[in-house]
Amino acid sequence: MIEFSNIQKVYPDGTEALKNFSLKVEDGELMTLIGPSGCGKTTTMKMINRLIEPTSGSIYIDDKDINEYNIHELRWNIGYVLQEIALFPHMTIAENIAVVPEMKKWKRKKIRDRGMELLEMVGLDPSTYQKRMPRELSGGQQQRIGVIRALAADPDIILMDEPFSALDPISREQLQKDIRILQKEIKKTIVFVTHDMDEAMAIGDKVCLMKEGQVIQVDTPQQLILNPKTQFVRDFIGERKSPWQTAVDVIADQSQSHVISLSDYQQGTYDQSGVFAIKDEHGMYIGAVKNGQNVDIQTIKNDMPLIEATETIQPDEQAILPVLKDQKLVGVLTNKDIVAFLRSKTKVENGVVQS
Repeated sequence: MIEFSNIQKVYPDGTEALKNFSLKVEDGELMTLIGPSGCGKTTTMKMINRLIEPTSGSIYIDDKDINEYNIHELRWNIGYVLQEIALFPHMTIAENIAVVPEMKKWKRKKIRDRGMELLEMVGLDPSTYQKRMPRELSGGQQQRIGVIRALAADPDIILMDEPFSALDPISREQLQKDIRILQKEIKKTIVFVTHDMDEAMAIGDKVCLMKEGQVIQVDTPQQLILNPKTQFVRDFIGERKSPWQTAVDVIADQSQSHVISLSDYQQGTYDQSGVFAIKDEHGMYIGAVKNGQNVDIQTIKNDMPLIEATETIQPDEQAILPVLKDQKLVGVLTNKDIVAFLRSKTKVENGVVQS
């Protein structure tokens, strides 16, 4: 756990960057820091690895004051991903990934195996990419390397300073999804600075909204939308509420086109070339059938945000996700439903696609 306790930061010119700042980031939590320019979010993040020192107050990692750690060991054990991708241009991809493990004097085989494991984790074939130079990769691929380089020595904490802001919209959106999927596997404590509210809400377990060096509200994305504590929070979220945070029961097909009754299933009176969710006479979900055969299909809760559902649904035309509320089948989500919903929320202005 990371804990900020009554942090003050005053620069020599009198600028007060942080005021009575207190915040807890739980183990395995992805906390996004967001707020207007100059609110102190980057200052906050850089205090964790002591790139910036507070004027007063204390910061703890696992209940130990960070000043009690050896500063070099502290930094080696905290991954850091910058906005500027900052790969070493004269090193291969494998050599870039190996930087911190080599500093920690890992054995060569362990370093090599770790590099291959991480490349595979982000969908880059080690046999193809290990020996490439950074200039031979796209911006999105380079930033993937930046992320896994931060993971290379298996730190418990990762700091990410607007890591995707310099990328094109398609690469940025893909990496946002990738980091959520990756986090489910690695379960690191991540502090992620962003200026994009949609990004903060799409990837964060919790969002810390800041203003003038103070915490205004810390909450889950859903609670920020549903229960903003101040007018500033309402205004800051504004119309930038991401369609990705929409609850799936708003989007799911409720026309019953992918649903059959238990009696129809038992009698075989349904289209056996399709995929269907089965419900009983009380509307309770019983199971699913595909091409006439029983199949085990993952279900989702009705209030799950769309961004999470897209990580669950299989990428094929027939894929369905039964949507349940208290074990009752309230709809079925398909890839077509997702595409149609996002299209309805997208507008084009001056040739630019905007959500």
